[in-house]
Amino acid sequence: MLHNAIWLLGGLGVFLYAIKSMGEALQSAVGAEMRRLIAAFTSSPLKGVAVGTLVTMLIQSSSATTVIVVSLVHVGLMTLKQAFGVIMGANIGTTFTGQIVAFKVEQGAPVLIVVGLALQMLSRRKKHAHIGQVMLSLGLLFMGMEMMKDSMSFLKGREDLLLHLSHHPILGVLAGTVLTCLVQSSSATVGLTIAMASQGVLPVEAAVPIIFGDNIGTTVTAVLASLGGNRHAKRAALSHVLFNVIGTAAMLLVLPLYVKLVVLTSSDPARQVANSHTIFNVVNALLFLPFVDRFVALIKRILPGEDEMGPEVGSYLDRRLFDTPVAALEAVKRELLQMGRVALYMFRCAREAYNRNDPKMIAEVNAKEKVLNDMTRGLLRYASELVQGGISPDLSVLATSYIDLAGDVERVGDHCQNLVELFDFKFERNIPFSATAMAELNQMGDAVEEAFRLSLSALELEDKEMASRVVELEDMVDRMQRELRRKHTDRLNRGICALEAGIIFIDILSNLERICDHAHNIARVVLDMHRLEVNL
Repeated sequence: MLHNAIWLLGGLGVFLYAIKSMGEALQSAVGAEMRRLIAAFTSSPLKGVAVGTLVTMLIQSSSATTVIVVSLVHVGLMTLKQAFGVIMGANIGTTFTGQIVAFKVEQGAPVLIVVGLALQMLSRRKKHAHIGQVMLSLGLLFMGMEMMKDSMSFLKGREDLLLHLSHHPILGVLAGTVLTCLVQSSSATVGLTIAMASQGVLPVEAAVPIIFGDNIGTTVTAVLASLGGNRHAKRAALSHVLFNVIGTAAMLLVLPLYVKLVVLTSSDPARQVANSHTIFNVVNALLFLPFVDRFVALIKRILPGEDEMGPEVGSYLDRRLFDTPVAALEAVKRELLQMGRVALYMFRCAREAYNRNDPKMIAEVNAKEKVLNDMTRGLLRYASELVQGGISPDLSVLATSYIDLAGDVERVGDHCQNLVELFDFKFERNIPFSATAMAELNQMGDAVEEAFRLSLSALELEDKEMASRVVELEDMVDRMQRELRRKHTDRLNRGICALEAGIIFIDILSNLERICDHAHNIARVVLDMHRLEVNL
């Protein structure tokens, strides 16, 4: 008995390690593509289901996916409606593991382990090393399953120990829920259930309720993750819980018919268990999809509160995302864009100070400068910690680029502060600008503002054409600065412009040109990423 228990725990440990290792290898191999998937979360619930399914298949954990979703909702990167679509997809994606382990390929496990280990250790190419890690993990997955199956042999002839679960499905649901809560892995619960079904000690009538409970138990991870979050994070976790509880209650009402449907899908008990897991989650998602808006409204009634989530300093930088670097990097990008919007607002305030001769804009720009500095420090700490934690080379390159761009955005804020300081000097001494000078400054200011706005849009949308347009604008601004300096020097020589006004004018041109240079730097990062085929 003790031997079997040790063998069972050992097999479970190998199984869990294999799932984790395979998820890490797949994440490293397709990390950049996952960033694109995360960006697609803002689409329809149906697309969210597809994205959630694929992401969960890649990281091999619905719990990990839902924790990411809760964190993204918490920091405002995702709405509850978008999150719920991904949650439904995560439930479907996690059934992929069960389908894999239902194959009877344990004899091929040693081959997978040997070949995978050889690729991982001897390959010089990252892609081949990742393939080797996936193969090694698959081999260990099947080995863990075989160990668990062997440990169940002592139950043969004692099927009566589990038979009462067939007559009391609620007990099966509770067993599946508790077991999944304990091991923190729905795939492990499914694997154990498949192992018992394969040995003939657990009939499908008893296995199906355990699978239902498995879906409820896996929601605990998201609930725990939401405890330290805001109301929006708690709503996302609650939607996950209610989705699975309501789905389980509905299936229990038609349990005999559901079991008959599962039996019709295969004659193999292991495959029947895997299929019951897949069918439940697919059917549950299909039932909920037409009522997503109503379900989201129900969640908001249960947990009422403000829906607006205006980002605050550092609001996107949630360390809970570090477990999935692609999500953490997306948070860095969103924080960087938010910094850009603050800097753009500062620039518009500085221009307004000159155009309306309004000294109130000085305090506004100075206040936002402090906010921008705080955001910059927070982003640099977060991004540096992310890189030092160990991420793939492609993601590391991108993180380093974001760190550099944070410096560019922060410098834009500095130049805006310079502009209002020049305005303050001009205002206090009542130094006038001619109509011609103001028209020239506005002409150049329009071009600079357009370049900076476009650079932020190019970064957000990963748009190569927008970035190219910024490069063109930067060239135009450089030519414009030279021309305006020449014209202004001519006015000074002819005595049309006062010397003090001329000094301020030249300094303003210099700051405008420098702001456009920083916009150009942002655009160059977008273009370089496309050129180097590093997916943004």
